[in-house]
Amino acid sequence: MLEIDDDGIPKFTTAESYEQFALNVEGRTPERARKARKLAVQLRAEDLSSEYGATSEVELKCLEAMCAYEWTLFKKHGRRQKASYLRRVIKKDGIISAVESAVSKDQETVSYGALVAEGMQEMLFEAVVVANPGEFSEVAVEKSTKRLRQWQAGD
Repeated sequence: MLEIDDDGIPKFTTAESYEQFALNVEGRTPERARKARKLAVQLRAEDLSSEYGATSEVELKCLEAMCAYEWTLFKKHGRRQKASYLRRVIKKDGIISAVESAVSKDQETVSYGALVAEGMQEMLFEAVVVANPGEFSEVAVEKSTKRLRQWQAGD
């Protein structure tokens, strides 16, 4: 018998189990589905941490943001789709550098609308940067802060 957490979500050992649970309960209890999706994303990021060299909590949070975005791609396309470009940049330049590059561009990151629609806005790259300003450049922090304020004002 599976243990159940305080939110009524079984404690699974795989991301796929959490994702299936989320799909099963989404129509009845959307909040439980969101929480199950977040747990799936966290497990996927933990699974990827050794492959991508995540050694700190901030790097793990960045991988969670990438996995959350990949979840939105799955919802959009109906099949697993990796954030291939981002994964290549992470392998080439490192996690922090790749995220820094993504949020420092003048163009906003593509994940915002999709993650907000899923109730996962705290898993945006910009949110990770703002929550950990000491890990990123001043430019990345400023642009991320500005974007989050604009998005919050528009929501």
